Amino acid sequence: MTELLQTPLFDLHVSLGGKMVPFAGYDMPVQYPMGVMKEHNHTREQSGLFDVSHMGQVILRAKSGDTRDAALALETLVPMSIAGVAENRQRYAFFTNENGGILDDLMVANRGDHLFLVVNAACKDADIAHMRAHLSDACDIEVIEDRALLALQGPASEAALARLSSDVAAMKFMDVVTTEILGAECWVSRSGYTGEDGYEISVPNDKAVALAEALLAMEEVEPIGLGARDSLRLEGGLCLYGNDIDTGTTPVEAALLWAIQKVRRADGERAGGFPGADVILGQMVNGASRKRVGIQPSGRAPMRGHTVLFADETSTDPIGEITSGGFGPTVQAPVAMGYVPKELSTIGTEIFAEVRGKRMPATVAAMPFTPANFKR
Repeated sequence: MTELLQTPLFDLHVSLGGKMVPFAGYDMPVQYPMGVMKEHNHTREQSGLFDVSHMGQVILRAKSGDTRDAALALETLVPMSIAGVAENRQRYAFFTNENGGILDDLMVANRGDHLFLVVNAACKDADIAHMRAHLSDACDIEVIEDRALLALQGPASEAALARLSSDVAAMKFMDVVTTEILGAECWVSRSGYTGEDGYEISVPNDKAVALAEALLAMEEVEPIGLGARDSLRLEGGLCLYGNDIDTGTTPVEAALLWAIQKVRRADGERAGGFPGADVILGQMVNGASRKRVGIQPSGRAPMRGHTVLFADETSTDPIGEITSGGFGPTVQAPVAMGYVPKELSTIGTEIFAEVRGKRMPATVAAMPFTPANFKR
């Protein structure tokens, strides 16, 4: 057993009654005394504060001094148009491998003189090594170790954060700004992982507790743990790396084609040129044999990850499995997502899941299960 890492907010979590659990090598709060259900609902209705400091923060600077060169270099590792990201905007991206599988998903922001990346905690060491191996000739790669990352999510988040910085109110979804909050230089994006409006705030380590305490002092803001973070993102139809997407799933299978811009697709101005391009572009033309879909269990019992799926009540051959599942507090019903054969991926198709030895009916459903509330 290796010793768990702690974020700068660890002592605050403990003082707030957070139930700490191991997650991606860190000691993280899975819930607070409010409980997962109330934390979930509070985020949907007001504003929830999440500690996501375990995630990796990385700056890419082009050795040439031209940020477009850094963007074009990064495009050799991802299928997205990074050169097309306007200054002070960000974009969802993913690293791919030679088989078209997904190594990790990440956010990439154009900050004018550099690119700012946020990568998943469990993958950050591998992601950084991957970038150093492939981008070091063109880019300086700076790993940010002295900053925490907070997420403020929910419809009251703008009103709460705007009390500390008026700059954030005018931001739209996927805008990025640098603003002073409580005397600290903060890098703020209007984004998140809940399906709600909100912000992610990169703050110097030594100012993180003060910022968290200032937000938590506001009536509409409550601390939220990993449990509610998971149920929120599941209702939002958002993938969790390692569960719903991994090195064995392609973007086509994962229903993430919306993230690949036309300029990087076949016949686009900068088509291909990323790992696995032949596989991914081929699947875009010919289709993939399976697809990630929403799954609505018919009963009240949740269908968890790794639950095996069948086409009917009697067949012995599995057709796929659930990758994420649980109870959706907003929709007041169990929700799930997983992979099924392409021919069974139409919304409304009935399938069956094996739960505790019994075949339980479920229906292929549209995602998200609850509408997104991003500020466009």
